[in-house]
Amino acid sequence: MRRRDFVKAVGGIFVAWLPPAHAQHTKKIPRVGVLWHAGSAQEEAVYLGAFQQGLDGLGYVDGKTIRLEQRFPDEIPERFVSLANELAGLRPDVLVAVTQQAALAAKQATATIPIIFVDVPDPVGVKLVKSLSHPGSNITGLTHIAGELSGKRLALFKEAFPQMTRMALLVNANDQETTKRYIDEANAAATALGLNVQPVEVRSLADLNEAFDKIVAGRLEGVAVPAEPLFYQGRSLVSQAAIARRLPLMVHSRELLEAGALMSYGPDQRRIFRRAAGYVDLILRGEKPADLPVEQPTKFEFLINNKTAREIGFSISESLLLRADEVIE
Repeated sequence: MRRRDFVKAVGGIFVAWLPPAHAQHTKKIPRVGVLWHAGSAQEEAVYLGAFQQGLDGLGYVDGKTIRLEQRFPDEIPERFVSLANELAGLRPDVLVAVTQQAALAAKQATATIPIIFVDVPDPVGVKLVKSLSHPGSNITGLTHIAGELSGKRLALFKEAFPQMTRMALLVNANDQETTKRYIDEANAAATALGLNVQPVEVRSLADLNEAFDKIVAGRLEGVAVPAEPLFYQGRSLVSQAAIARRLPLMVHSRELLEAGALMSYGPDQRRIFRRAAGYVDLILRGEKPADLPVEQPTKFEFLINNKTAREIGFSISESLLLRADEVIE
């Protein structure tokens, strides 16, 4: 008789049978490695919190029902590689890699441990996966399809400032492949809008003030920031630099908008990180990455920071304010 049937057979009386002490086994707690991109848990607090919220909702509690091993490379290329190797050496049940650099380093570090990537704009283009629907191998995840949204961001920017003809695209010179993609897509959209987009490169957050001084010297009338991890890490510095020079700033997420940018259009990044926890759960339940399609966002937020508009001396039209999903006053 099975134990379940035996319990039922005794008329509802709870009967517990414990094996001898020497036969008991401690249940293995799943280990999840997470390779972030910023320099600390504090810098990653917004998305780390969203990820943990997703895990909590699925019954995973760090230190009790799951063990998180987290590493923070601080946007230093060689540290992505060394920390990915370090995490792979721990043999976690699943490895979460946040941003493209982290995902590429994780893929290089292991061909067997399941990998879930987050915040990768073009996983097919950089050969992380074979296709979005059939990723193949040991890796899948969630993309924010940031590049494809460049045209929509520029169109909203132009609508807000119809007299604008020349603007800057702030890019990270350390990632030439992704930077080229952003520039090409921005230029394609800008032509139809009558805009001239000029790339302005930085290699670290220490370059921001010099970059913004160049933007002012070049008489560029606004700044767009792509979905680049470096600018998320330095979101307050980017916004401060733009506000100090009274430049309108278009970004891709709520977090950069709340740091002081003027306008934002993109997916709900916090939701993406909560969904990443769901992918972890599927892997821990026995699913294979090759069988899990790469998830793309389907809903996008248009946000306006009216407080920043007043601070830099610009007025957003009533019609655009009414179209925004949210206006920060």
